[in-house]
Amino acid sequence: MPLYEHVFIARQDLSNTQAEGLIEHFSGVLTEHGGTLVGQEYWGIKTMAYKINKNRKGHYAYMRSDAPAPAVQEMERLMRLHDDVMRVMTVKVDSHDEGPSVQMQKRDDRDRGDRGDRRR
Repeated sequence: MPLYEHVFIARQDLSNTQAEGLIEHFSGVLTEHGGTLVGQEYWGIKTMAYKINKNRKGHYAYMRSDAPAPAVQEMERLMRLHDDVMRVMTVKVDSHDEGPSVQMQKRDDRDRGDRGDRRR
């Protein structure tokens, strides 16, 4: 089955438990339609670059899945209909990275690569 990564932004006036409940709800939709949730992360409340529906902040959530395309389409459809979800993004990937996402890693642990234009 294809591998996907999903990020969605929920309204800022939800509690943390309600935002995490949305992750559980949408992962249940995936499993009902033949997919599996490989991993999930709740990134917390973050400030957005611009207002969405009069909200300046939002609850960010990240999910990794191994699911058929119809399961992902149904989950996205339900996300777009849900009043608490403001934005959804799904990306098809070749493989899932091991460990936490870049967003959850400590700043010192991130690999910044070779920056040849800077003097040391």
